[in-house]
Amino acid sequence: MTQKIKVLLVEDSPEYRHVISFAFEDDPKLELIDKFGTAEQALRHLQSPNLQQIPDVILLDLNLPGMSGIEAIHWLTEYVPKTKIIILTQSRNEADVLSSIERGAAGYLLKSASAQEIKSGIQIVMEGGASLDPKMANFLLHNFKKQKAPTTGNEILSSREMEILSLISQGQARKEISKGLKISSKTVDNHIAHIFEKLNVVNAPSAVAEAYKTGILPTHPHSDEE
Repeated sequence: MTQKIKVLLVEDSPEYRHVISFAFEDDPKLELIDKFGTAEQALRHLQSPNLQQIPDVILLDLNLPGMSGIEAIHWLTEYVPKTKIIILTQSRNEADVLSSIERGAAGYLLKSASAQEIKSGIQIVMEGGASLDPKMANFLLHNFKKQKAPTTGNEILSSREMEILSLISQGQARKEISKGLKISSKTVDNHIAHIFEKLNVVNAPSAVAEAYKTGILPTHPHSDEE
């Protein structure tokens, strides 16, 4: 049996913690191993010398009592550098999206997302993709469309790297890209590593953001339909 993805939740609302706990019950692929109401509690737990399970993914609210989620990203990435951080929040604040991605968040989802969308977002991130709420991804595109520099992808990335980056921006995970392009997963991994190196970024959302910012990815309009 494949090992489950271990998830830690940082969320101050008891009601929403219950919602997520219920959604993860008996899930064959995901396991909620811990949940905390503040960032401070989560950080103390992750610093504990008796820590038994390191989470694969942290679902992190932004509007927390005490230390905010955005402030916590730095410390979380320092304490558990291999753990992916996905923002799960009510905030549609555009500055929050940018700050979260710039600080290293691997995804940004809204609490209005269904349980299945949250689970899919986790799996996409674990497979190396960019998990972004469609409206937030649309904001990134339009924000960077206004300020992009006159750079072309051909000056930085190869045609195959451009193709893969475009698929990442559409929310595709590595396995999907491998299947769609009929190339091995290892080849996809190598291309993605080169993309990250050339763009000087650490994860898929950062790569997408940088690509829009510099004009590498075309800023064709996304649909705003629900």
